[in-house]
Amino acid sequence: MGRSSSATAAAGSKKRKSKTGAVTLGEVKTLGQELLSSRAHLNHAPTLLALLSPSAPLDLALEALISLQSFFVPLVPSIPSAAAAVGDAGSDPELVFKSWLRKRFDELLAALVELTVSPHSDEAIRDLALDALMDFVKLGKDGRFQSAIYHKFLHALIDAADSIDPLLELLGGKYFKYADVCYFTYTSLDKISSSIGNKTTDSEKNDLHSGDDGSEDRGTICVRNIYNTLAHIPALDFQEESVLHMWSTVGLFSKGEKNSSEDSSPTYIKKKLKSKFTKAWVSFLKLPLPLDVYKEVLATIHQNIIPSMSNPAILCDFLTRSYDIGGVISVMALSGLFILMTQHGLEYPKFYDKLYALLTPVVFMAKHRAVFLQLLDACLKSSYIPAYLAAAFAKRLSRLTLSVPPAGAIIIIALIHNLLRRHPSINFLVHWEIDANDSETANKASQHKKVGTDPFNNEETDPAKSGAMRSSLWEIDTLRHHYSPAVSRFVASLENDLTIRAKTTEMKISDFSSGSYATVFRDEARRRIKQVPLAFYRTTPNYLFQASDFPGWTFRDQLKNVAETTVEENGISTLEISDSSPAKRLRV
Repeated sequence: MGRSSSATAAAGSKKRKSKTGAVTLGEVKTLGQELLSSRAHLNHAPTLLALLSPSAPLDLALEALISLQSFFVPLVPSIPSAAAAVGDAGSDPELVFKSWLRKRFDELLAALVELTVSPHSDEAIRDLALDALMDFVKLGKDGRFQSAIYHKFLHALIDAADSIDPLLELLGGKYFKYADVCYFTYTSLDKISSSIGNKTTDSEKNDLHSGDDGSEDRGTICVRNIYNTLAHIPALDFQEESVLHMWSTVGLFSKGEKNSSEDSSPTYIKKKLKSKFTKAWVSFLKLPLPLDVYKEVLATIHQNIIPSMSNPAILCDFLTRSYDIGGVISVMALSGLFILMTQHGLEYPKFYDKLYALLTPVVFMAKHRAVFLQLLDACLKSSYIPAYLAAAFAKRLSRLTLSVPPAGAIIIIALIHNLLRRHPSINFLVHWEIDANDSETANKASQHKKVGTDPFNNEETDPAKSGAMRSSLWEIDTLRHHYSPAVSRFVASLENDLTIRAKTTEMKISDFSSGSYATVFRDEARRRIKQVPLAFYRTTPNYLFQASDFPGWTFRDQLKNVAETTVEENGISTLEISDSSPAKRLRV
């Protein structure tokens, strides 16, 4: 009897679905009012569910959604679980009703997820569908967070092939401000990332930069969506006085979990949030990341990820692997790696060797060069750096001045200035002093200082074997004749005796690290120069000096013209001037 009634209802539902195109707004309102008034009109629910589609008319879909939400909200606590609804209801009318109610509720949730995620949904219906879905999430038994419903929604969000930015903007503005929503978001993203990672082959994991200009596969799309979702969650505030707001009544506890007064304390909640945040990011960073996502993660990991993690040292594998790749990836990984080394006790023996290898002309034209150069200066600040290492970095930077733009040369001068000031033991690179009485030292110097040769090997990747200790900073001297006035003026700062620390100060690399051709040109254009006298003429002069410039004086060419004119007019020569005679003064 129960099965036959269900079959009749399903047949009626299909019949009504074929006629939804002819339903008017007034009829939809009537169906909603009748559904809310009595159980006798339960079959109106499938008709209204058929209108919850991105392709349905907007006014009909909005009215149907409002009616269905009003119908199901009071019934949510009594709706059985999906597992309980699968069993045979038998002839009990109440069990049959609850089983039917469970199926219709699942259909409503699926329709709400489709309306929320679909790119064809109108902004108004998407907003209302998201609000209805989140209302059902917090209306579980005893006010517990319905993590199963929320997980289905996030799974559909991550699987979406189209852009999810509009939906993430809604989530970020309305719901990511609640601690329990963030908690279960991290939980779901951790599970989804782990599931994708288990399905990914080892070859795909090793190919971190894979990707072409064509269409992306499903795995790459999912990775991008996971990252966009994580990036839209605001930074966690773990200050003691901060207040945590909850979306559900119970908070972080979902169905089947028990809580106590200690588990509801802000300290415990923040600890749980940190743990889930860490697990979500670690699971995500194990996935094969597209190159653009990989760069974005490295660019923000020291600001948005490491400070909020429960154990930042867990990122050492990811950062050291990125640092070993080389090129721009290594430059961007330096920020996070530096924080782990200085604040969390990470030991990386080959750190300075890798840093030395990164000093190439490409670095001074990279997008993130400002951060890298500031970190480079910070890494070379320690007084425990051996002299050979400081000399190798100074010489490597000095050689780069021959091939970098003017802005890069200015930064290098500032870096070498700080190196010479911090490490007085390498000042011999600027000025070699050889004791004439020390024959052994003189012989070695003569061997190493052959005319036209430099013992420094710029191709050597090991700073200890580069030969910098037997070289000099002759490249810096060439900058005195640099074509850019800014460089030739700035190099004069190295002429001071930097060993006298009381009379010198370190240069702030941040003042120069963002330089470019545009900034150099702008600074030169704004530079005030001394005024010089200029001569202006109304007409182009025929002589170097005019007669009016020297009153009472007549010059040779002018006298010759006067003599020729006098001879022609009078027929006699009244004034004879020799071409070789100097200018003569005439009496007036």
